[in-house]
Amino acid sequence: MLTWLNRDTLTFPPLEKALREPNGLLAAGGDLSAERLVQAYRHGCFPWFEEGQPILWWSPDPRTVLFPDELHVSRSLRKLLRQGRYQVSFDQDFEAVIHACAAPRDYAGGTWITSAMQTAYLKLHEQGFAHSVEVRDGNELVGGLYGLAMGKLFFGESMFSRTDNASKFGFATLVEHLREAGFVLIDCQMPTHHLHSLGARAISRAEFTGYLQQYLDQPNSASWISGRDCTTGLHLSKDIIQRG
Repeated sequence: MLTWLNRDTLTFPPLEKALREPNGLLAAGGDLSAERLVQAYRHGCFPWFEEGQPILWWSPDPRTVLFPDELHVSRSLRKLLRQGRYQVSFDQDFEAVIHACAAPRDYAGGTWITSAMQTAYLKLHEQGFAHSVEVRDGNELVGGLYGLAMGKLFFGESMFSRTDNASKFGFATLVEHLREAGFVLIDCQMPTHHLHSLGARAISRAEFTGYLQQYLDQPNSASWISGRDCTTGLHLSKDIIQRG
């Protein structure tokens, strides 16, 4: 039976109560306050719903993740990294990135990044939990992604691309930055061909929970400094190019 949350408590039901069909649906209701969202990620679930639906909370089993050392770099992406075609930065324009991620896609009729979701994650960004990656070609924003960083875990939310491989370029640069900062896992939530092409794979919910328990409160050396240019000299991409 699906658990309905109220606004008076931040407690989520045990992950074992998540439905098998649809896979991972854990609870509904509640709100999108910063406190509840932080608690959700710490608990192992995340919000995912469309406009007009109640807030739905998910914890799929298995869980799609990417380990930084397992990033797969295609030949075309390696070429882009060598050329340094794009410029990548962190936290320069979170609002523009999440707005672009919420834009309609050719393959989808709507978006789950509602205006309420955008407002909620902007608040998380202001509090230092949510971060953005901007990919620019000159002065034009052509790709990017955003997610949350807690301890040695990064929880990816969404990415967008307006030119070929722009989001992959930004993602590869982010992964290298996270690897150097001591992060051990990137949560990708749901499986997609795009993520699998980058090296993401499935692990059990129990294994994922183990990573939460072990690494959520461990310090990392990431520096989310507004305006930092992450591709100057491609110093964050050399290892990726060589490993690819």
